Amino acid sequence: MKRFAVVANAKDNVATAVKELEAAEKVLLDVDGGTKEIVLNQKVPFGHKFAITEIKKGEEVIKYGETIGRATSDIYPGDYVHVHNVESERGRGDWK
Repeated sequence: MKRFAVVANAKDNVATAVKELEAAEKVLLDVDGGTKEIVLNQKVPFGHKFAITEIKKGEEVIKYGETIGRATSDIYPGDYVHVHNVESERGRGDWK
């Protein structure tokens, strides 16, 4: 099975689609020396993120091993991760 998404760092809880992915599509990922299969819950556009682990409301969303935001609702493996369920921490002067 081809790899249609990448996980950049073993700490990441999201993967990035390298092509447009359809809901219910099975995606095979290389994660921390192993292989993981995720079934997508929604369509994920090219270049966008989806969860590879459960991310509870308020928890960090991690990409490239760095926190890129916080979940504004519970996010489940295979969920599309974008502005509808993540609040960015980048460029905000009120978060430390």
